[in-house]
Amino acid sequence: MNKSRRDFLKKLPLAMSIPFTIGGIPLRVLAENSSWSRMAAASNNDRVLIILQMHGGNDGLNCLIPVERYDEYYSRRANIAIPAKNSVRKYIPLDSTITSDAQVGLHPDMQAMKGLYDIGRLTVVQGVSYKNNNGSHFRGRDIWFMGGSADEYLQSGWVGRYLQGEFAPEKYPEDFPNNDMPDPLAIEMGNDVSLIFHQQGSIPTSVSLNDPESFAELVGELEGFIDEEVDPRGLPPQYLEGSPYYKELDWILGLEDKSKDYAERLYEVYLAGGQTSITYPETYPFNAPNGSLRNPLTPQLKLIARLLAGGCKTKVFMVKIGGFDTHADQVEKYDTTMGGHAALMYHISTAMNAFQEDLRARGQEDRVLSVTTSEFGRRIQSNGSFGTDHGTGGPLFIFGKGANPGVVGTVPDLSQSNVEMQFDYRLVYGNIMKDWMLVDDTRLNDIFPGLMTAEGTSDGVTFAPLPLAQQLITGTEGFIGDRFSLKDCYPNPAKGKTTVHFMVNSYYQVTVNLMNNEGVQVKTLVDGMYEPGEHKIEVALDGLPAGSYVYQMKTGYYKEAKKLIIIH
Repeated sequence: MNKSRRDFLKKLPLAMSIPFTIGGIPLRVLAENSSWSRMAAASNNDRVLIILQMHGGNDGLNCLIPVERYDEYYSRRANIAIPAKNSVRKYIPLDSTITSDAQVGLHPDMQAMKGLYDIGRLTVVQGVSYKNNNGSHFRGRDIWFMGGSADEYLQSGWVGRYLQGEFAPEKYPEDFPNNDMPDPLAIEMGNDVSLIFHQQGSIPTSVSLNDPESFAELVGELEGFIDEEVDPRGLPPQYLEGSPYYKELDWILGLEDKSKDYAERLYEVYLAGGQTSITYPETYPFNAPNGSLRNPLTPQLKLIARLLAGGCKTKVFMVKIGGFDTHADQVEKYDTTMGGHAALMYHISTAMNAFQEDLRARGQEDRVLSVTTSEFGRRIQSNGSFGTDHGTGGPLFIFGKGANPGVVGTVPDLSQSNVEMQFDYRLVYGNIMKDWMLVDDTRLNDIFPGLMTAEGTSDGVTFAPLPLAQQLITGTEGFIGDRFSLKDCYPNPAKGKTTVHFMVNSYYQVTVNLMNNEGVQVKTLVDGMYEPGEHKIEVALDGLPAGSYVYQMKTGYYKEAKKLIIIH
């Protein structure tokens, strides 16, 4: 080994000692030693998947409150229950148009998520779990990440297997990155490299520093890069070939070139993405335990939007938010709508709402779908410490323009100890991979072993289609129109008065303004808060000249206008 390489290896720990960060956010850049990548041209779409990990086991019943079975819900967890009425802060009815057994209310700090639902950017899936769920943090997380059954111990993860099938084998690291695929295939925020991204025999890599500019400077100072012409990349001894040691040493020796390439590329796309025009949430505005006030998702999601806007081709990202292991003090004793869990609901709702706005403003919204994961739900019965203990099933959330909006599944059976499984987690992710990432059946069977066979997985789960994501984004006008609408007023033509008829799907401020044929507002016909459902409001038209007018309804994100003729 020559002096330059020895100097590089001496400095290598500095480049790996702290997580690689961009904009202050730690990243893990994931790659694989023999078959992690191929030319991106062979990938048949530019779609991106974001996995939002809710670390600790989310209490689904306090973010999706059962409407028709509220009394039973309250009796099982009176000391933490979210109010249904007679409170300034009460649950937010999600959708009055769906069947009664599926109707839920959102936690009052999930108003931003309600807004996403109303514009067709949110899908809710109830009762997601797996057979023989034992409520273990570590084992449960491994099962969700490996994509197998409770009795399996796979050494690879389902996203890793997807990437392996999506990108055909290339010699790594010599041939990767390349002009067609200059970016990591997966980026994980934080300090850990999760099983979800692993392939058999893979060696994930992390490179680190506080920001891309500083990282690029450090790597550029490594002597191995200065004298590249006289210091070609070393190779492991031939007698190690075929052994795990050969693969690992080959990876270490190749890290020199790859670190430089990633540093320069990620810094380049980071700069190209530019600052966002969208205001992201920073803090929780109410009372919460120390450490819960700042929104940890904001910098992670803001960074992803910027990288994508700058041209980053990474296929899968993972963002993380912790604090869901709420055995005690899940709520404030004086107000069950506030506390640590409330802050988490606020952080997710507001950050995802800002992220969607950012993607839209940057022209990236058609590319990105986000889905949550959490190792288990919480028990139906609360405990005496104003908290909840480890359970089994819980809800998942899917965000994005490509989501197939609505509620999938029904309210849990509240007479049980745990939220029972309605959908195996592999069905949820399998449908997303099939419909959003456009994976064919053969490859889907590799990602989730046995899922596409007649016999099913090792615990008997077989694929079934679920309406979770759109293969072809067709718009959400029908979804919105079924829940918000301005009907024809009656009579029309009108003399002296008419009745304005509209429907809303939330407690919303509704304004209906009347404008003349020059677009000038001449009268406000309706202005107030209205509960979900249809409303008919008689309005006076006295003093207005005869002629043609337009009346326009505004509520939340929804706008609609119709024509009105006034006669004398």
